[in-house]
Amino acid sequence: MMKTRLFTTMVACGMVSVVLSGASASADDRAAPISLLPQPSRIERKEGAFVLKKDTKILVEKDSADAANVGKQLAERLKRGAGLDLQVSPFNAKTAVSNAILIKFNRKAYLLKAEAYELAVAADGVVITAEGGPGWFYGMQTLLQLLPPEIFSPTESAKRVAWQIPAVRIVDQPRFHWRGLLLDVARHFFNKEEIKNFLDLMAQHKLNTLQLHLTDDQGWRIEIKRYPKLTEIGAWRKDIGFGLNPKDGTAYGPDGRYGGFYTQDDIREIVAYAKARYIAIVPEIEMPGHSGSARSAYPEHQCQGGPHAFCAGNDETFTFLENVLKEVMDLFPGKYVHIGGDEVNKASWKNCPLCQSRIKQENLKDEKDLQSYFIKRMERFINGQGRTLIGWDEILEGGLAPNATVMSWRGMDGGIAAANAGHDVVMTPTSHCYLDFLQAKEGEPKGRNEFLPLEQVYSFEPVPQAIPADKAKHILGTGGNLWSEFFPNYAHVQYMAYPRACALAEVAWSRPERKKWEDFQNRLDRHLQRLKVQGVHYRQPRPTLSR
Repeated sequence: MMKTRLFTTMVACGMVSVVLSGASASADDRAAPISLLPQPSRIERKEGAFVLKKDTKILVEKDSADAANVGKQLAERLKRGAGLDLQVSPFNAKTAVSNAILIKFNRKAYLLKAEAYELAVAADGVVITAEGGPGWFYGMQTLLQLLPPEIFSPTESAKRVAWQIPAVRIVDQPRFHWRGLLLDVARHFFNKEEIKNFLDLMAQHKLNTLQLHLTDDQGWRIEIKRYPKLTEIGAWRKDIGFGLNPKDGTAYGPDGRYGGFYTQDDIREIVAYAKARYIAIVPEIEMPGHSGSARSAYPEHQCQGGPHAFCAGNDETFTFLENVLKEVMDLFPGKYVHIGGDEVNKASWKNCPLCQSRIKQENLKDEKDLQSYFIKRMERFINGQGRTLIGWDEILEGGLAPNATVMSWRGMDGGIAAANAGHDVVMTPTSHCYLDFLQAKEGEPKGRNEFLPLEQVYSFEPVPQAIPADKAKHILGTGGNLWSEFFPNYAHVQYMAYPRACALAEVAWSRPERKKWEDFQNRLDRHLQRLKVQGVHYRQPRPTLSR
């Protein structure tokens, strides 16, 4: 067939112009569906394809640690899935760029957003263009989805697969900056390798924020050097709870108690792993309620009026919490520190002499005002460390702390109020984002009684009409919450997360006009093959369409 020139791209390392051209594709090749998830902003299908070969090179921007990082991860994936051991090297004006995958800087105004990218594929090569690391990384994820699903295999498994990438030009950027999942490791503990797998799956879906729910009544999961009893006592309980006791005993300590925790070295390793995948980890240390594991270890910090919350009238309790957060912030370098703030049993405060004395001393109206006092006091400390406090929408009660970000879970009203008052918001309402809810009304494993089907997740619109256009910027994005009361093992986490996390990823990434339910279902059929190759224990949402 005659060759057709596809496009010309400038290699921005000198005065070099690289022309990528390729043979015309057959009608069948051009008709083959491209099933990407989440849906990119713009896709142009071209003629031809690029075929990966043993001598294909991965060329990256010189002196860029991010480019080297993305190139290395791409090479590792191609070696593991396809058995191709491709060389990664920097390029310059004299580098031959045919039969290569280029990872290069953007010189185009429409790619100036940090997570935007352009992916151009033709018969002679591939170019991923972006401002830096996140864009290159997401361009790589899209590139991998253009390959056969077997590329995601943990080991080389398909000797006869044609490693062919259809010729396309994709220009893409996310709708929202906060695209997240919450994993509750407090109710049930998931080990370091499981967290890494969770991060890998997030990265494939262009999710960029993992909220680790590290503490709750049932468990304290992070080592704090100054307070060793938090893990010696607070990380363990007599059984797994919630009527679920696994038979293999792998989550039990030597004395037979259930639990576990992450050492500070574990946390450093997890944070570094996430950073390499451009995922920020937001630690959640619950206060003043949901704190039974901490108070069992250090009962002097609970109220005299009952064992339900940290004592807001005891200055030593604030010193304790500040010391804890200092160590937490040393381990997690990100912007946000989540302090919970939800579902506080205020009966403890009502019956506590110290808390009642605090209400009088500070001229507070009631226990709701006392909660506001507690959150504002913690915010002053967190802000003083250069971080931003984020909490559940109950932190609105009694008046919101000046710089706080709100995570709205009890519907959208809390988020609307916060955004209209000028506060940043992450929308995670139970109606669309609670991935611990059952996926069908019958035939599902033991869990909550609430029902959240895939289509309802996909229908979510994080910016309600009640927020005017000039306040919409305060909606940072959305996230799915995986509360683990009924998740006895990691396979169950995967089953509850996927494919609903796929739907939420598209809600967070793609423009609303790019979303179509039937189209999503068809693309998801192909995408589930990628998850299957990886051994993900996902829930099959419907019979797979024949191809």
